[in-house]
Amino acid sequence: MRLTQACSSNAETDMEIALMADNDKAEIIQVLNLYGFALDAHQWDLFDLVFTDDVTAEFGPAGSAWKGLENFKRSFGEFHQSLDNHQHTMMGHLVHVDGDTAYTFSYGTWVLIRDDAEGGSNWTGTGWYDDELVRTEHGWRIRHRLCKLVSWTGNPLVPVPNAEHHPDMDTNVLRQHVDAGKVRYLAAIQGKQ
Repeated sequence: MRLTQACSSNAETDMEIALMADNDKAEIIQVLNLYGFALDAHQWDLFDLVFTDDVTAEFGPAGSAWKGLENFKRSFGEFHQSLDNHQHTMMGHLVHVDGDTAYTFSYGTWVLIRDDAEGGSNWTGTGWYDDELVRTEHGWRIRHRLCKLVSWTGNPLVPVPNAEHHPDMDTNVLRQHVDAGKVRYLAAIQGKQ
């Protein structure tokens, strides 16, 4: 009888752990998707629900990196205000939870529109995000974000340079970053993080 109770107790514990991991993954995917909504709706305060106060955000397509949430919000607000419209779509989320730290990898498509851009109003880019998140008292937040451009089409003059944004149209090959050991998500699932 005791063996049956012990097995039952272990099965319940395993189910609770699996449920907690599923809940963490669902919350993390919600955070990743909230980024695109906050950005496209110009609701910069929602970034507080996405990023830590001390976030490091490296954006290859912007040709820049930011340290600290307030600086990041201000700069992204200024840049996206210069556009007439934009849409950021995140997809293909991969999530690895390791206690109070998580690593994610997702793909993105970005459409930028500036009606008065000479040579055409549209620019579309594709790429990836390689994120490190931490569990805070308020939920999961991105502590480090790396964004890389894979391809683009359209008018490269649509994204207007400003003080901190220096649009970089150099494209990246994921497997080269993998070979160089630069993908945090992969390192995490391989136990190297």
